[in-house]
Amino acid sequence: MTASMAYEPDLPEIIRAARGEKPTDLLLTNGRIVNVFSGEIYKNDIAIHQGCIVGIGDYQGIKKVDLKGAFVTPGLIDGHMHIESSLVDPAEFARAVVPMGTTTVIADPHEIANVRGIEGIKYILRTNKVAPLDIFAMIPSCVPATNLETSGATLTAEDMIASFTKDRVLGLGELMDFPAVLDQDPYILKKIQAAQMKRIDGHAPGVTGKDLQAYIAAGASSDHECTNVEEAREKLRLGMYIMIREGSVTQDMKALIPLVSSVNLNRCFLVTDDREPIHLLEEGHMNFLVRKAVSLGLDPVAAVSLASKNTAEYFRLKNFGAIAPGYVADLVVVQDLESFSAQMVFKRGVLVAREGKPLFQISKVDALSVSNTVDMKPLSPADLAIEARGDQGRVIGVLPGKIITEKLWLQLRIENDQVLSDPSRDILKLCVIERHHASGNLGLGLVRGLGLKKGAIGSSVAHDSHNIIAAGVTDSDILLAVNEIARIGGALVVVADGEVLSRLPLPIAGLMSDQPLPWVKDRLKEMYRIVKELGGVPEDPFMALSFLALPVIPELKLTDKGLVDVAAFRITSLFEPLG
Repeated sequence: MTASMAYEPDLPEIIRAARGEKPTDLLLTNGRIVNVFSGEIYKNDIAIHQGCIVGIGDYQGIKKVDLKGAFVTPGLIDGHMHIESSLVDPAEFARAVVPMGTTTVIADPHEIANVRGIEGIKYILRTNKVAPLDIFAMIPSCVPATNLETSGATLTAEDMIASFTKDRVLGLGELMDFPAVLDQDPYILKKIQAAQMKRIDGHAPGVTGKDLQAYIAAGASSDHECTNVEEAREKLRLGMYIMIREGSVTQDMKALIPLVSSVNLNRCFLVTDDREPIHLLEEGHMNFLVRKAVSLGLDPVAAVSLASKNTAEYFRLKNFGAIAPGYVADLVVVQDLESFSAQMVFKRGVLVAREGKPLFQISKVDALSVSNTVDMKPLSPADLAIEARGDQGRVIGVLPGKIITEKLWLQLRIENDQVLSDPSRDILKLCVIERHHASGNLGLGLVRGLGLKKGAIGSSVAHDSHNIIAAGVTDSDILLAVNEIARIGGALVVVADGEVLSRLPLPIAGLMSDQPLPWVKDRLKEMYRIVKELGGVPEDPFMALSFLALPVIPELKLTDKGLVDVAAFRITSLFEPLG
């Protein structure tokens, strides 16, 4: 089959097939239908014509597939995710997740948009032409994410107005700069006003009380940053939809599943946010989330609804997410709902995967417009020097398994009036270098919790502006990591003692590999092993590193403009005492 999945049913044909006046293209027999409308599971046949479900029950089909009592669910939908976090191009991502039962994703391409703007979004959406995965987009609200960093592009309200007319664009992506909303910044308010007829996704970690109510009143209709039931319940009571997130770094499902009841079920749905290669291939995608929700005690039909109908209804995706007449024939066949291992996956009524293997070929999307994205002013060793202005200072504290950080005030190691890394106390020098415009912007700071005893790690993935970030024991190894990333146009890099030990090139926007996902996974595992041998502590050191540059997540972060006190939402000094 070809990967192109155009869907233009002939309505008279659909009606005739639904009335039983002619055989349907495909009849799935002896399946147990998981009905996300009624909450029931029952045995019946499913008639499919021109990629559309036309009826349930007694039909004749040109082709018949006997499901032998297996369960049939709607295709799974990821309601908020960043394809870039998979570290592979979107077509390769599709080849991995479609056999797992994911048939639709709502991508927030703010990673690649912060590098290449509208061209980055177009690149993501072009995948719809080459893979049997529906990719819809939310237009990133924050490009740049904040004024505390330098991005590669800017998306204006005018850009958004033009984009909102596109069929594949569903709304405004996560509204991360909530301080700007609360401060009535005209720039962000203009974007919100442009999106009033579309969905506006929220991003409001820890926002509560009247600030939360003002944020919702401005238009934010969902949130994926809830980490406990109390936070989620407040937002739910105020009308927000709750995205229950289970990603590679932030895993909130266990804390939030107790919130879900038969009364509020339709106001919740499952999302991955960020899912990196090892977790994708070893655990799964949305199938893993359904499996985990069931293991936590959620009714299986409710779990499926959280990953299909509820998501489709929130995003106003008409005729997605259910098994009923007129709905798109995106279906997953599983032997049991607890393990949720896909035996067959149908996309628009076409069998596209069997027993975890794709039955389709993909072609690469032209990536020229999102390549060659590293433009960094050369650095010298002197640029990395931190002049001591006191013997104590602010240090970013990494918290295991979290993207929030601690704001620490620690004794510093000082030699010859220079602040140095202190690996004996797990304090490393950290730098962020602007890589889009060769401006020479350079932020310097300190971090505790990465654990390196020697060497350095670096990455061109640094949320959300994706400048180059590196941390290490010596300035020379940090500089080597940074220069290696610049040399190959984006990468993850591990170095030690003046030698590059391993690298993962990311030629697509400095964010994604052009290699197969299994190759990327194996390379990552090798790099994790090397980092661990160097003393590294985090399970995913590069993911932990990448979020140290995200100035919308508390408490202390570093950008190319300097050290950011997130609560105060301003640039601070390494030597400014904690307030």
